[in-house]
Amino acid sequence: MGDEFYLSLAIDKAWDYQLLTYPNPAVGAVILDENGKILSICAHQKAGEAHAELNATKEALESKDSSLKSIFAAAKNPDELYNLIIQNHRNLLKNSTYYVTLEPCAHQGKTPPCASLILAMGARRVVIGSKDLGEHAKGGAKLLADNGVEVDIGVCAKECDELLEPFLRWQSGNFTFFKIALTQNGVATGGVISNLASRTHTHRLRALAELMVVGGATVCTDRSTLDARLISGRAPDILIYSSKTEFDLQIPLFNIPNRKVEISNSIEPAFKKRFVMIEGGENFLKNLDSRVDWILIYRSNEFKSANNINLDMKVKILHRSIFGDGELLWCKRLDLGINA
Repeated sequence: MGDEFYLSLAIDKAWDYQLLTYPNPAVGAVILDENGKILSICAHQKAGEAHAELNATKEALESKDSSLKSIFAAAKNPDELYNLIIQNHRNLLKNSTYYVTLEPCAHQGKTPPCASLILAMGARRVVIGSKDLGEHAKGGAKLLADNGVEVDIGVCAKECDELLEPFLRWQSGNFTFFKIALTQNGVATGGVISNLASRTHTHRLRALAELMVVGGATVCTDRSTLDARLISGRAPDILIYSSKTEFDLQIPLFNIPNRKVEISNSIEPAFKKRFVMIEGGENFLKNLDSRVDWILIYRSNEFKSANNINLDMKVKILHRSIFGDGELLWCKRLDLGINA
């Protein structure tokens, strides 16, 4: 198997946590032993928790010696896990190969520097997809190379850059995406469409979003709560995008504690936040602002006897995530400029 195969495993794993790592990037890592055996396939899962390289190193060491599981289980945070690994690795990963979708960080932030961890493990080679251009985190590849590790950068660069795009955009000021649920034949109406696993994933995204945008017609028709109750998470603030100025305040979304609800006939407030989620149906999608080019389509395993959505739009499917008998299509619009 070539470098592209192993890095593709890391990419796929990272997509499992895409956007859920906000404000951090989604990153995946794979470790091979000196004989080319896969020891671990891991990802960064949540901001403030272990980076992909640290998770992968832990799992790789445990695959070499299961007794390490009880030792590493004592760690209460990434710093403690890092230190336990440094104290107990016993050169089990000497001459290993690391595959990472993003250049390992070289600084101490909320978590320890991954480049230093890789050096401590005695890795022979590191294969990197995207180069980290951030002022604080960059420099990992140079640190590794300066200390005798063989470093290759740019393998699967296109796929890794796509994975990294949301992070770069919210770092630059704003990443706004559109979410819709569809049946197999493209019906978006008629009650609940996606399965529980898909809806739970949606709630995880809502809990992280700084703002959620919804159309006025949807608010009146669905009378939704639009919270993150399936994960007991924080309910996002709401922007109701509508020319209508008065709504029934008994609609559940208006009665969430500590939530701000704004009503506006302009969508501009959405682009003043870093991480924004739009939930809507056919009409919203037809008139979607051209600055919103990422579309998440939760597709059920059902067909419904109803009108399917009817619009002209071309997308590139970046990735498919499976949620039980449903799936999530991560899409990017290719028709930019058609809708203003």
